[in-house]
Amino acid sequence: MTTLTTQPRATGLLDRLGVPRALIWGFIGLTIFMIGDGVETNILEPFLRDDHGFSTSRVGTLVTVYGIAVAIAAFFAAALSDLWGPRRVMMLGVGVWVTLELAFLCLALTTSNPWLIFITYGLRGFGYPLFAYGFLVWITAVAPAEDRATGVGWFYVGFSAGLPTLGALTATLSLSLLNLDFYQTLWLSLSLVIIGAAIALVGIREPVGRRPLVDNPEEVSATLSRGFKLLATDKRARRVTYIRTINSVPTYAMAVYFPAYFTDELGWKLGWFLILTTVIYAVNLPFNPLYGRIGDRLGWATTMFWAGAVACAVTLAAVYFTPLIGRSLGVSDPVVYGVTLFFGALFGVSLAGYVPLSAIAVAIDPEHPGAAMSTYNLGVGAAVAVGPLLVAVFLPLVGATGLTLIMIALYLVAAYLSLTLRGNQPGFDGVPDNVPEPLAEQAAAAAEKN
Repeated sequence: MTTLTTQPRATGLLDRLGVPRALIWGFIGLTIFMIGDGVETNILEPFLRDDHGFSTSRVGTLVTVYGIAVAIAAFFAAALSDLWGPRRVMMLGVGVWVTLELAFLCLALTTSNPWLIFITYGLRGFGYPLFAYGFLVWITAVAPAEDRATGVGWFYVGFSAGLPTLGALTATLSLSLLNLDFYQTLWLSLSLVIIGAAIALVGIREPVGRRPLVDNPEEVSATLSRGFKLLATDKRARRVTYIRTINSVPTYAMAVYFPAYFTDELGWKLGWFLILTTVIYAVNLPFNPLYGRIGDRLGWATTMFWAGAVACAVTLAAVYFTPLIGRSLGVSDPVVYGVTLFFGALFGVSLAGYVPLSAIAVAIDPEHPGAAMSTYNLGVGAAVAVGPLLVAVFLPLVGATGLTLIMIALYLVAAYLSLTLRGNQPGFDGVPDNVPEPLAEQAAAAAEKN
């Protein structure tokens, strides 16, 4: 049995910020990769509608298929990281993304074949979760327990900076300043993905993520099925999945029905909605590591309950109902829109309140961080499909107002579920403060012994 040694904690700038210094190139590469992936966010629907004869509903169906692939890949990314190591999973994600994007650009779009478009774009949904969430597992495997939620917060800075914030901005600049068309802009997207992946995979030298994270990787079926077993046997794991899905559902639902709400019901410009989206996710970025740090200090579940679930319910309601109330009071549209932007910024801040959830997920099964994270990642991917699905089912039945109330109610459900996850954090709620050393320290101790 290996005797673990305590490593002195570094005090450099990255360490004070809670960024694992060994993974810094991964954070940079992730950001560029996700910028490339996010380029299509605001241009796919008009491109396929205008240039390839797709209806808006057909594009919605395509995105749902894509979302299902994202959910599956997100779930298996963590388990495969246990089995193969995060780096190999990231490499697989890059290969899938690039290969299917080339097929999408060179075969499906040039022939305008609907089946090829569905197959190539839909299956490409397996790509980015393997890359991004493989890296997320790498972070949780090497970050010190006391800074784990902070490290995850920085992950979401890179992730959200690309998708949708800077990705959408890149598309806008490509179309307006570079005068590229939709098709050429998608080639730019591919280039950014390749550059980001190369920076991450070449730049990271950290050894833990280059090998399996479990002691018995030869037991393939047991490793891959552990995430399923957690979902089946541990209600905490299921609640992590539910909460994570609810966290991101409005992100994907609002992209579908808010443009029509802005233009048809309010009579505002579509550009105002795009500015609102940019504000929400730009403001969100710095608060991801901040709420990670707050969660590490004040309690993961407590932070998620107040700063995440409750705050999201209140601020989403403010974003939607402010224009309606302002109009009924006779306030001018520019003033009402300014107030809406303010509440949109608060909504972006509130979304960051969910950052500690990933640390809670790992704490459920700390000996198998990848399997534990698979339940979390499943929720991330499920939101990509569930958001548009809620719009398709409920928008015709209850309208935009009813759909927004449903999402507010879901946030309140997440608040209740958050309370049931108390006690997962060492040092809080009666749990002994005896956190096992992170895998990176174990590896260093073993190397010293050998």
